[in-house]
Amino acid sequence: ADDYITKPFSMPELLARVRALLRRAKPSNQKGILNFGDIAMDLDAHRVSRGGKFVHLGPTEFRLLQFFMERPGTVFSREELLNGVWGPDIYVEPRTVDVHIRRLRKALNNEDGSDVIRTVRAAGYSLDASAEQAA
Repeated sequence: ADDYITKPFSMPELLARVRALLRRAKPSNQKGILNFGDIAMDLDAHRVSRGGKFVHLGPTEFRLLQFFMERPGTVFSREELLNGVWGPDIYVEPRTVDVHIRRLRKALNNEDGSDVIRTVRAAGYSLDASAEQAA
C-alpha cells in the first residue's frame, strides 16, 4: 500500500502504476543466477554447476531444480511440484515426479554421496538446507 490513485483515473495511468509496483515487488536476481551451497544455476545461459563442475540436466530437471532453488528448505508435495513445474493444465502421473527427482539426484550428487534433495516421508521433497551449510 505505497501508492494511492483517486477516481476518476485513466487506464494508462493505472497500468503504469501497476507496472511500477510489480517492478518494485519483483525479487532482484542479479544476472539471473541462483545459488544454493555449491550449486550455481545460470537461468539466462540455462547452465548448472556444482562445485565448479558443469552438470547436465534435461529441461524438466532444470525447471524442477529452479523451483526448489527459488524456495530452499520448503517441503513440496508431489501435487505442488506437478503444478509448479509442469503446470496445472498438464496431466502427468504423480509418480513422474519421483522419476525426475531420481534423475536430478543422480546428476547433482557428489562422489561423497551427499544428497541435496531431501525426502520428507508422507509429505514430499525439499532442497536440504543442511546441504547448503555443509558446502
